[in-house]
Amino acid sequence: MKRSLFTLLIFTISYPLFAQLERKLVNENLPVELTFHAPRHINLLTVEPLDKKSMHFAIMHTFGPIDAGIENLFGLDNGANIQFSFEFALSDKFSAGVARASTDKYYHVFGRYHILQQTQNDNMPISLSFAGGGGVNSSNYDFLPEAAPNFAERTSYWGQLMFARRFSSKVSLQVSPMFSYFVDSREIYQIDGDQEFYLALGLSGKIKVTDRSSLTLQWIPNLNSDLSNNLGIGWDIEAGGHVFQMYFVTSQALNEPYLLAGGNGDSPWEEFRLGFNVNRVFATGRKKGKY
Repeated sequence: MKRSLFTLLIFTISYPLFAQLERKLVNENLPVELTFHAPRHINLLTVEPLDKKSMHFAIMHTFGPIDAGIENLFGLDNGANIQFSFEFALSDKFSAGVARASTDKYYHVFGRYHILQQTQNDNMPISLSFAGGGGVNSSNYDFLPEAAPNFAERTSYWGQLMFARRFSSKVSLQVSPMFSYFVDSREIYQIDGDQEFYLALGLSGKIKVTDRSSLTLQWIPNLNSDLSNNLGIGWDIEAGGHVFQMYFVTSQALNEPYLLAGGNGDSPWEEFRLGFNVNRVFATGRKKGKY
């Protein structure tokens, strides 16, 4: 009887210690979150996943070149390219979305699948995601009744792998091999490229400055064309459940095919233009308050 009571006493005292140890080991293998502030980083998609049944809505703008001067309010009077993007998470790993950009009245659908996610104990040192989609140029070509492109000739497709790592609470980096394909290489698009297939390498960086704001960088060097490379410098701010992204960028494009085939000025430092995004995540799943 005394031995049973002694065993029970030892178990009662030691159980919380073992339970805490077990929880600590499990917690160390939790996935790293907030590698980036939002699923979009300046123009590019990121490895930042959505929780199941969550929705991401983004309004994106880019204006005219700032060298238009004060009389055109540094490009703000020259009209904006605007894109509305809506993405819904069907699971913690897969989300699908639709978007519409005002340039060429371009509609496209896309998806993201998160293959790997970095863990806090570095058992998995990187996050890896895939994104891809296709779209159609819906501009009116009634002024070319005999040469107007058909539906297939208006379409384009793109894909990218996203390798990312949060090196510390302040620094994150993503490398994204990308491609885009235009079915028709005729000059029906508002782009500078004249070929069908484009390759590029997207580079995205974040340097956290305060608890809710970061300096952001984007560079998209072309790999198989003579077009100038895309360069972006920005600032992300989390406020009231939104992520506001303000940036200077060398391309007016807001979707992946046009980013790879569009104009970026005569050099990486010319034709900078102002842009900003508004990101809002509606968390209807089991996790709350991520953004």
